[in-house]
Amino acid sequence: MIDAIARELTSAERVLFITGAGISADSGLPTYRGTGGLYNGRHTDDGMSIEQALSGPVFRSHPEITWKYLAQIEETCRGALPNAAHLAIAELEQRLPYVLTLTQNVDGLHRQAGSVELIEIHGGLHELYCPRCGFSEHAPTLAGRPLPPPCPACGAILRPDVVLFDEHLPEEAIERLDEALDAGFDLVITIGTSATFPYIVQPVVMALQAGVPTVEINPVRTQLSEHVDFHLPMGAAAAMSAILARL
Repeated sequence: MIDAIARELTSAERVLFITGAGISADSGLPTYRGTGGLYNGRHTDDGMSIEQALSGPVFRSHPEITWKYLAQIEETCRGALPNAAHLAIAELEQRLPYVLTLTQNVDGLHRQAGSVELIEIHGGLHELYCPRCGFSEHAPTLAGRPLPPPCPACGAILRPDVVLFDEHLPEEAIERLDEALDAGFDLVITIGTSATFPYIVQPVVMALQAGVPTVEINPVRTQLSEHVDFHLPMGAAAAMSAILARL
């Protein structure tokens, strides 16, 4: 199967990678439902689900609650480095005519690895901005900062440039994805995503309808597994390293 996937990559001119939390597992980051023990269905210390705590409405009414759990997630991610899967995608971006990466992750590891053609559909945890005055800054770490962090320009509360629950996806990212999908792809590869969001499933469905080869790299099966052309039940780093070695 790895040889077959490598052959598809060799002949492809436009490749779409769709990545989720699983691609960062080999960097030491837990997957979605395990992040810091928060996404496990239990209520937080504040008596609400983590989805509520990390929602737009709660941020607007009680930013200290949202920031409490954002800081826990940031601490879990702190010091993580890109793994072989991130690096392989970045290398393929240099070797193939066109590679676009659509990621659900806010950890910034694709960017660290060197990917340029990148849509971070949920934003980035380390980019902060002020909703009141527009001040923005890159914050490699939240360690030592007061929480919630005040805006140095106007004193309002900064927020990370991420999509919280009950918020809309950024229009610019959606427009860019739509333009790329309109142009079409020769190969679509999902890595480490449970594929529960419509905007993650849609590109795969479009590829299947158009007869475009599809690959899923995930040690567990998802709703896409029985439909894709290749389901590779491996971890992201091992799988991408093996595929790259075949090219």
